[in-house]
Amino acid sequence: MKTRLFLKRCTRSGYALLMVMVIIAVSLLLMASTLNRTYTVANLNNRSNQLLLCQNAAEAAVEKVFARMQYDFQSGGGPATVSGNVGTPGSGTGYQASYPNEDPFWSNFQFSDGNGHNNATYVAQISTYTGTLPAAYPGRNTASAPVYRIMSNAQWLNGSSSVVGTCQEDVMLALVPLTTYAIFYNGLLEFSTCATMTVNGPVHCNTNIYVGTSASLLFNTMVTASGTISAPANNGSSWGNAYNFNSAWNTTFAGTPTNYVTNIATLQLALPMTNTHSIIDMPITNDYSTTAGSQRLYNQAQVVLLVSNTTVNYIVQQAPNASSVSAADPAPYKSPSYGTNVAILATNLPFLTLTNLFFDGREQKTNLTTQIDVGQYATWMSTNVNILGPGHTKFTSGTYPTILYVADNRTVGAHQLAVVRLTNGIAPPSNGAEGWSVATPNPLYVWGNYNQTNASFLATTNTSAGTVPCALMSDSLTILSTSFNDHNSLTSSFSQGAPAWDAATNDTVNAAIVTGIVPSTGSDSSSFSGGVHNLPRLLEDWGSSTLWLNTSIINLYNSTRATNKFVNPGFYYEPPTRKFSYDLNFSNPNKVPPGIPNALVALRYDWAVPPPGTTNYNVVP
Repeated sequence: MKTRLFLKRCTRSGYALLMVMVIIAVSLLLMASTLNRTYTVANLNNRSNQLLLCQNAAEAAVEKVFARMQYDFQSGGGPATVSGNVGTPGSGTGYQASYPNEDPFWSNFQFSDGNGHNNATYVAQISTYTGTLPAAYPGRNTASAPVYRIMSNAQWLNGSSSVVGTCQEDVMLALVPLTTYAIFYNGLLEFSTCATMTVNGPVHCNTNIYVGTSASLLFNTMVTASGTISAPANNGSSWGNAYNFNSAWNTTFAGTPTNYVTNIATLQLALPMTNTHSIIDMPITNDYSTTAGSQRLYNQAQVVLLVSNTTVNYIVQQAPNASSVSAADPAPYKSPSYGTNVAILATNLPFLTLTNLFFDGREQKTNLTTQIDVGQYATWMSTNVNILGPGHTKFTSGTYPTILYVADNRTVGAHQLAVVRLTNGIAPPSNGAEGWSVATPNPLYVWGNYNQTNASFLATTNTSAGTVPCALMSDSLTILSTSFNDHNSLTSSFSQGAPAWDAATNDTVNAAIVTGIVPSTGSDSSSFSGGVHNLPRLLEDWGSSTLWLNTSIINLYNSTRATNKFVNPGFYYEPPTRKFSYDLNFSNPNKVPPGIPNALVALRYDWAVPPPGTTNYNVVP
């Protein structure tokens, strides 16, 4: 008898079904897990995209505020304008009320300042900075530059998302004195045809720089230009290919042939860029409270000396606070109008002489001179009861009259020129080591050694002692050696083959220079500006002498009074051996001469993505 085992076959069939069901269940679980993971990843990706979008929106809010701050800083008068426009949190005023709202797209976001105020951006000054600027401005320094924090929160409003993007940026508004440059030109800077010259400090030009010489031109530090650097034919000479650097240029940049930077942003100045000559001009009306007026040296000066055909008077003024200029003084001292005869001036203004006449061979004019004996001026200033003398009240608590503004407004004939001349300038007023500057809308002449009381440092580049911060700011500047003779200039001609003036003697001038030029009008030798090496004008036979000039050379404008063109040597001068050197004292923010204009540099200082609702998040290296 045979027994069929149907039960075993059914068991196997049930097992297969069970296995299929298990596999299906596992597959469903895997699919569910995959779907869940895909959903989660999709959500995460979506949230990440929303976060990125919100962060970009927050950054847009920050950059909008920074753009406005930068404009106000550079076009509106500097840090004071920015400080006045910050606004109050939640008040709907100033930068704090600014956020992106120019396009309907921005309605997708709720902007806030992290302090509970919607439609607002956080803005506050968090510190000040003194020291070296970032590498983009090599060798540049600033002092007491305000640092502002700008911060925004931006939340995505579509759907129920709680994603909030944040952006925080710390920005610095740096005032960079132009004396941190060895040479700064607002217009075309020409080194063309210079004698052997070494420039040992930074150089910048807001337009183009021309090089090229048959001698040697060496830059020891960085050269920058907002335009180009080239060596086109100039002053009747040429140096090979004008636009591709080559050895015929005889120029070396910072130790290597082409270590320079071109096409950088123009450096904005704290004065009207369309009329930079205004910095030395007298105002027609009282304008010290305006942005442009606050930059005038007439308004910044603590002592103003005014000369007319029949009278002389002076004004003593002191700024009432650190954020205003001297002309804001509510009660300035105004002297009586003194006559111009010798006896009256000797009694009341013993430092002043108005009778000197001398001839300027370049201008081909006889100069009517407002002559200031600097040593006697220092004594007069320190003993005058209206300034610093016993019982004075104008300058107290360590304040000093650091700027003298002189204007000779005499009416002159067609072949005359009203000018200012400084003599006996070996020891300018120290003013508690703050130094002393002279500003004038007239052509300025410096006669003899200037600003070096240590005799052993004359005829050297050593300014480590014996000097104070000084600046000479004028329509044009001419340096006269101690051998210059007024009488000889009026009775002798000085041209090739004619009897020469007395030979010049070695001379040392230690001061920053802010002055004008007569620009080139062509490339031939009769239309040349003279180049940067001839910016300080000369009138004597310097052929056997050396001129030591420790300085910072700054050209912001064209001369408007001394307007005759430069003429190559042999007509009214013979060139000296030039020892021009950058005064390294000027790289120290504490040794900037009074009245020097500033470049306005707005910098992004630090950047962070703080937690939402946080305004005190600091980046930790």
